[in-house]
Amino acid sequence: MAGLLTPGGDPLLAVRFTVPDLTETFVRRPRLVGRLAEGVQGPLTLVNGPAGAGKTLLVAHWISTMDHPGDVAWLTVEHEDTGPGIFWTYVLESLRRHGAAVPDDIGSPSSPGDVDHSLLTRLAAWLSERADPVILVLDEFDRVGASAEIADELQFVLRHAGGGLRLVIVSRTEPQLPLHRYRAAGAVAEVRGADLAFVPGETAALLSRHDIRLSDDGARSLTEWTGGWAAGLRLCILAAQHVDDPDTFIKNFEAGQSTLADFLLAEVLEAQSDETQDLLLRSSILEQIHPDLANALTGRDDAEPILAGLQHANAFVEAIGHSWYRLHPLFAEILRVHLRVRHPGLEPELHRRAARWLSDAGLLAEALPHAAGAGEWELAAGRFIDELAIGQLLTGLDAERLDGLFAAMAPDAAGPAACLVRAARELVRHDVDRGLDQLRRAGENLTEESVHAPALRLSHGLLRVFAARLTGSADAAQAAAEDVTAAQRSLPAERLEQHPELSALMLTDLGSAQLWAGQFEAARSALSAAAQVDDGPSTAYPRHESLSRLALIDLLCGWPSRAESHARAAVAEAERSGLPPAARTGVAQLVLAAVAVDRDDLAAAQTHLDQATASPMASHDPVAAAGHGLLRSRMLLAKGHPKEALRVLQELKRPPRGVEPSPWVSDRVALVMSTAYLALGDPLAAMEVLVEEGATGPEATVAAARTRLATGDREAARVLLDGLSTELDEGPGIAVRVLLARAQAADATGDDFTAQRLLARALRMARPEHLRRPFVEVGGPWLRSLVRRRPALAQGHEWLPVMAAVRGTEPGPQAVHAPVIEPLSDREREVLERLAQMMSRDEIAADLHLSVNTVKTHLKSVYRKLAATRRGEAVRRARDLHLL
Repeated sequence: MAGLLTPGGDPLLAVRFTVPDLTETFVRRPRLVGRLAEGVQGPLTLVNGPAGAGKTLLVAHWISTMDHPGDVAWLTVEHEDTGPGIFWTYVLESLRRHGAAVPDDIGSPSSPGDVDHSLLTRLAAWLSERADPVILVLDEFDRVGASAEIADELQFVLRHAGGGLRLVIVSRTEPQLPLHRYRAAGAVAEVRGADLAFVPGETAALLSRHDIRLSDDGARSLTEWTGGWAAGLRLCILAAQHVDDPDTFIKNFEAGQSTLADFLLAEVLEAQSDETQDLLLRSSILEQIHPDLANALTGRDDAEPILAGLQHANAFVEAIGHSWYRLHPLFAEILRVHLRVRHPGLEPELHRRAARWLSDAGLLAEALPHAAGAGEWELAAGRFIDELAIGQLLTGLDAERLDGLFAAMAPDAAGPAACLVRAARELVRHDVDRGLDQLRRAGENLTEESVHAPALRLSHGLLRVFAARLTGSADAAQAAAEDVTAAQRSLPAERLEQHPELSALMLTDLGSAQLWAGQFEAARSALSAAAQVDDGPSTAYPRHESLSRLALIDLLCGWPSRAESHARAAVAEAERSGLPPAARTGVAQLVLAAVAVDRDDLAAAQTHLDQATASPMASHDPVAAAGHGLLRSRMLLAKGHPKEALRVLQELKRPPRGVEPSPWVSDRVALVMSTAYLALGDPLAAMEVLVEEGATGPEATVAAARTRLATGDREAARVLLDGLSTELDEGPGIAVRVLLARAQAADATGDDFTAQRLLARALRMARPEHLRRPFVEVGGPWLRSLVRRRPALAQGHEWLPVMAAVRGTEPGPQAVHAPVIEPLSDREREVLERLAQMMSRDEIAADLHLSVNTVKTHLKSVYRKLAATRRGEAVRRARDLHLL
């Protein structure tokens, strides 16, 4: 074994396969060990937390508690393993050294930079055939965590190994595996940083291991002060060993004013040379230290050897890679206090130097806090705008931090950049008036001669598009978008490529404004482009919202299945990206609810409506707010409450202050109001509301015809409907209603043949979409009479329960179905849908990215809830209950 080499010719390092030994002071933590033991019953276990959180020793302790620790293969990952050939060479050797008899015919990688896919296939096949699973621990996985190639290969092996591989990843960061799929399937166990934090009882045990006696309050205070961070606890405990009264020490601890501070200053800082002390004090303002940055703070050029020496001497300086270092947080806090004592007034100047160096290095996110610390708000805002970072204040993982940073911006900070930052913050809070006022001030100060002109003009235009979305002005959004495009032409393409969120936000906001204005094709074009921008955290929100609004356009144009597909894609995008519900407008859930109403599945519709209502953003987005009101009124109407529906609609007739009216919202308000008045038996009011609102389009014509039929004016209804095109270019959601109205009018005028033909056509068109609600809305004596005269019309349409009623037959006792025992979950519904498509369990598992065992579990639950014992019975039962 000693002669084994990597593909690059280097010897394999045996220490990387060794499970770390536990120290005498190690505290055993059964609560976490139990979670690991349970977690490895599934395919993936993730132990994720910051440096010094105790991840590695926790996993090592768990292994020591196992009955057969030889079943675990351990590999400590190194940065050099970013080459897939090297990584898989070490993985294979780890399996062999820990007792797994890996067959020789699996082979070994031949190149450091890649691995033959067939090797991974053979490895996965061998693992899948094992009677007992192999547990593979990958410690320090964050060292290769940025490699998408290794993550993809690891996911391939894990997925195809079936139950033959149990993967335990120990990492500071989340691996690039599709964790959302594992989480959705309940197939991942996670121990996070919060779990790793010591609780007071564990802190007390750690104190005892160091022969320190502390009161319960003292242990609790120490835990709270360090946040339960293992390394911080040990540091404090080491300091507490030097005092006579540990309780008093913990109680009186203050950074810079404590025994710990005295200890660290005396034992660490004052033990260094004057140059080293100066560097440590000045660098204490930094989160991370680069030698060149430290030189900028000291005015010297000796930072590199000083930092390397401190790290080598374990003097509270940690190397974090690529020439960057980090001070221990507690030590840094104490140094900052001492800096203010030794050099009063110097801190703002140090922040100023750090801001300029970091900004010049292209590290804007790191530069901004220092600019703020120096009070250089115009510099901070100017660099922020010049770096095209305005979109990061509107969306992305850093938005909250940036908002908090600029919240402290001085009121007297002048210039267009500062006004734009203020405008962005106001618009994000949906204060359109203040946002527009700041945009106006910024615009007054914009000049072509400004050195930042292209970036300023782009940011100014982007925020104007955002404001136009909030006010529903498509014209203003289009004009602003054109200004954004013009500004983009003046900027280097490579700079724009670094900020895909700018185009994504602009296109989403433009498309939203156009959607509000009823410009559906223009909106579809803009939103489709937004949905196709580069994948990444900064574009998660616009991608989700653009897909949601594409779904709404599909719905409004009468294509419910397309709408459902886009809406589910939007929800999946949000879940995959970790977009919190509070950051969504809920439009996708509203579309899913509307589709469910059209299918007469009111329970599902209510679930989606509740999910949409949970978002605080919904009330501030015109499209979402209007959609919410329309859906509520339709739900009330479907449940037999037309008066309550009218009250909701009266509120919608008045658009929010400052928001332009929307033609399609006005039309749909009129349509639903007309239907509500018909339900109340007042066709004249139903007719009047259509005229007052000036509703247009095929659906308005159908509604007007229904009011004429309700008043007995058959000829007027026929004339209205004859004016519609017979080509039926609209989607089935509209076309079915047109056909039903024509069938009703034909029946009213005695044209039995035409009425039957039109009804048959409506049924054929509605069936693929499961459109039940249109038949419920128009059902009545004419429909019952028509089907009784020709019962063949109802044949093949068991999916439409109303057919049983219009045939004049009552279901016998054997056809009466009890409601489901409890509602099906979204995942169970997905499994049920595929069950109805005659997919096997394996095919369902592959399609939904679940394990076969998980699918089996879902099927058992579906059968139980539907009171069924086999596939066919469950599918028939689901159809009877309108679940399919």
